[in-house]
Amino acid sequence: MYSYNYLFEFTKNVFLKMGCSEEHSEIIADVFLAAELRGHASHGMIRIKDYYELWKAGRINVNPDIKIVHESPSTAVVDGDNGVGMVPARRSMEIAIEKAGTAGTGWVATRNSNHFGIAGYYSMMALKHDMIGICLTNANPLVAPTFSISRMMGTNPIAVAIPALKQPPFVADFATTPIARGKLAVAEKKGEKVAFGFVQDKTGKPSDDPSILRSGGSMLTLGGDRLHGSHKGYCLSAVVDIFSAVFSGANFGPFVPPSVAYLPVLEKKVGEGTGHFFGAMRIDAFQPAGEFKSKMDEWIGTFRSSKPAEGEERVLIPGDPEREAEERIMMEGIKLVPAIRDDLVAIAGELNVDFE
Repeated sequence: MYSYNYLFEFTKNVFLKMGCSEEHSEIIADVFLAAELRGHASHGMIRIKDYYELWKAGRINVNPDIKIVHESPSTAVVDGDNGVGMVPARRSMEIAIEKAGTAGTGWVATRNSNHFGIAGYYSMMALKHDMIGICLTNANPLVAPTFSISRMMGTNPIAVAIPALKQPPFVADFATTPIARGKLAVAEKKGEKVAFGFVQDKTGKPSDDPSILRSGGSMLTLGGDRLHGSHKGYCLSAVVDIFSAVFSGANFGPFVPPSVAYLPVLEKKVGEGTGHFFGAMRIDAFQPAGEFKSKMDEWIGTFRSSKPAEGEERVLIPGDPEREAEERIMMEGIKLVPAIRDDLVAIAGELNVDFE
């Protein structure tokens, strides 16, 4: 087990060695460790290797000049200058919150970025401002549309954070696929199989092999197949791609620059880098904040009181598992899969960074 502080300092030092500033390294470490604490190891320490490989290949800018390239009182387009995704993403959400503070709502489309960790991190930034936060992003093209075997889209997550009064906030953070790509990577590191309905081989046959993407396979959209609503997952993923990329001027669909080594970098571009979309809505632009948060307490309490199915202990509210994991993991420590730890040891050795 590793403590939060130990892995935070290690992650910060890795990115400092890669040439990031102190401020940016702390932002990156904060997002990686937030994923670990919230029980999403698929977006935590395992992703450091991805960024390290991108850095070695000269494909990311460790000193980006992040700027607004177009704006209105309530909107902006941000160019991330090919930075480590957490840095332009955090700045973009700050801009959305700032605009919401004056205009009531703020909307930011971001281009020329990279993978940014868990989407929920950014939507939750709005909570302390009595705002609702929204975050979308496109990602590695590893997902096939319904009826296809072509890898055209990413896992394209959606995150929405809504404050309450006495109850914990409602935080929905989910991919538009049945499983996150990082969870496939974790299963592969553990030598485990995955459930059918998550991935298919290169001919379109169902597979339980988490490494199938390396041999031309693809991920499926939410629902798994047409019978179980994969067309709805396809629609959700498409909406995220359009808002994140077409709106911002980033690459969309199959042209998103990959952050994994087994995907080729396409010569054709339809935009700049990876795209994100952020929103912040000031509650008191719609109704008094206290009144709304009190009603959210009532909403949450109503759903908590619904009768569990046989064999289930309780009904969860979005955000419950992550919040409970955060409390537990902060106290118990962060456990690393041995193969992930080995990757970190290797990176530490190459960068001359201490790691036990």
